Amino acid sequence: MIVIMNPDATKRDIQEVVEAIENVGLCAKIMEGSEQKIVGLIGDKRNIDTLSLEALHGVDHTVAISKSYKLASREFHPISSVVDVDGIKIGDGNPVIMAGPCAVESLNQLLEAAKIVKKGGAQFLRGGAYKPRTSPYSFQGLKDEGLKYLAEARNQTGLKIVTEVTEVEAVETVAKYADMLQVGARNMQNFRLLQEVGQSQKPVLLKRGLAATLEEWLNAAEYIMKEGNNNVVLCERGIRTYETYTRNTLDMSAVAAVKHLSHLPIIVDPSHGTGKWRMVKPMAFAAIAAGADGLMIEVHPNPAKALSDGQQSLTPENYLTVSRGVYKISQFMHDTGLAITDL
Repeated sequence: MIVIMNPDATKRDIQEVVEAIENVGLCAKIMEGSEQKIVGLIGDKRNIDTLSLEALHGVDHTVAISKSYKLASREFHPISSVVDVDGIKIGDGNPVIMAGPCAVESLNQLLEAAKIVKKGGAQFLRGGAYKPRTSPYSFQGLKDEGLKYLAEARNQTGLKIVTEVTEVEAVETVAKYADMLQVGARNMQNFRLLQEVGQSQKPVLLKRGLAATLEEWLNAAEYIMKEGNNNVVLCERGIRTYETYTRNTLDMSAVAAVKHLSHLPIIVDPSHGTGKWRMVKPMAFAAIAAGADGLMIEVHPNPAKALSDGQQSLTPENYLTVSRGVYKISQFMHDTGLAITDL
């Protein structure tokens, strides 16, 4: 439920509403817009039914939230959220690029990739130290050693680090090195892992599952937020359909849908979404035009020798072309008033 306060409600009025909510064991969250103040509450519906909040001074009316994902819903939080990752803002209208190799293969490879993506304007270096692979014979990542290489790349370039955490036991270790924890598509409904990254309080990048509906995806985000961690960014990376030409079917409509259903920022991964490096450029441009808050792109110094996903990784030259185009399109959308924000 959300409580809509009168425009002239005082801080004391809001505090009384919060106290009434917390006194029956519910959780309250205050959201202040430029014209409207809202108090959201979540918890046991039986306790909510005992409250008579509309009788309190300063309350205009209450609205029940119909969505199963309460905290992630735009009903609960009408204002779009901006996630701050150590000074890098995601969702403030400026596109963020997370780029780098699929897997950390060596320190030299990673440092070379880091310098390339930084040159193209990326704010984040992506790279997997832990790699959940479909085949047990595929490269599984360098694990802890890979995390140390990522930290060294950050020291040398200033790029923020986003890397995947694949199991509950690894969260604490990965959080020591990463600026942002990635939950991959295969773990989108690993609920214990979602709870653990929520408790870590590190910003989380939550990828959409291989065949997940939007509701399932947003409910996965709810698991993280319910632990008190509101710094969640969604990542559309394609879903499995009947199509076999592309690795996945990149659901660009998910960007518009999420902007309508949720206040959380959303970025797009055209590399996994298509599985073909030639398709990354047009899909990256389309994502920005559709209103995505950023991109995750695979870049490798030499894709032909990549130990993982070389066929969808951009060469340094192609990456620089894409990144320049992304910023030009974003600027054009804003300058012409075509930029898509809330839906």
